[in-house]
Amino acid sequence: MSHSTPPDTPTLLLATAGAAALAGVVLLTAVLPAEFGIDPLGVGQALGLLDLADASDSPLESHSNGHRRDRVEFILEPYQSVEYKYQLGAGDTLIFSWQAEGELLFDMHADPEGSEGDEDVESFSKGTAASDSGVYRAPFTGIHGWFWENRSFNEVVLRLDSAGYYDSSVVFRDGGSYDRNLDPAL
Repeated sequence: MSHSTPPDTPTLLLATAGAAALAGVVLLTAVLPAEFGIDPLGVGQALGLLDLADASDSPLESHSNGHRRDRVEFILEPYQSVEYKYQLGAGDTLIFSWQAEGELLFDMHADPEGSEGDEDVESFSKGTAASDSGVYRAPFTGIHGWFWENRSFNEVVLRLDSAGYYDSSVVFRDGGSYDRNLDPAL
């Protein structure tokens, strides 16, 4: 029967220091980037670990501001149009439902903050319909909303109901624009 002797103190200290150094490397290269989005060495980015820090299993999303509700009605004479948009921050949501008493040409689109002209406008849904509803999450900060046009010979009443994290709204009509007063945030 052979007896092994326990390691001496210098060997234990060396093994402990090696284990601590290895744990530090794992902490800096994997744990901090994946769990907390902190990447001091840049290895987390290279390995795609930073995306893990943003992942969430919770469907709950908090918002620092209260939400608003809005109800607006427009009367569109034959071949008349209106554009109605909300100021939304990137990632803010808007729940909407609009109905018209006849088919309208529509374009749901957005203008990024600071953009000038039509080249930066991004369109998300176009067509003709008498109604639409859904949830919209703003991909960037700016004004987001609809253009509607009555292409019939009849007057059409359009109603929009919405709720969301918008700050203000603006109406573009008859060659001009004006801000629309909204109720205070809830």
